[in-house]
Amino acid sequence: MLSSIDQLQLLPKLFGSVYVAQSVIEECAEGGRILVPHLQSLSWVVPVADESSSNMPVLFELDRGEKQTLLLASKHLESTVIIDERLGRNVAEYMGLQVIGTLGVLAKAKTSGLIPSFYEAAQGMREQGIHYSTGLIVRLAQYLGEINP
Repeated sequence: MLSSIDQLQLLPKLFGSVYVAQSVIEECAEGGRILVPHLQSLSWVVPVADESSSNMPVLFELDRGEKQTLLLASKHLESTVIIDERLGRNVAEYMGLQVIGTLGVLAKAKTSGLIPSFYEAAQGMREQGIHYSTGLIVRLAQYLGEINP
């Protein structure tokens, strides 16, 4: 999502090294509507081999990348999982993991002085076809002091 507005570099600035499950790297390499650079070429990405299987029934409904991401995070409880899909977020929270979405990353970047405007960045992602609630974007922009209530 951040790559759609050329802001992928926010991740290492906010979180340092980013551990990424191999299945997520492969999903991103397959391509799609949004161009994502080859993740293994980024110095701050730490690839992690996928788990062979999981006996956690709560993960059965998730796609392979989400499942592997949550398995990885469950071994590093001090970590933060970046995930936008509602089901994946709900499962991560159920597992007791710290969760942040892309809009949360942008809000954190704004409060850290890394981007000039949360609202403009979020709107830029919407213009690229990424669906976020306008109401949520406006509420977050108000909270950050970018828009008057």
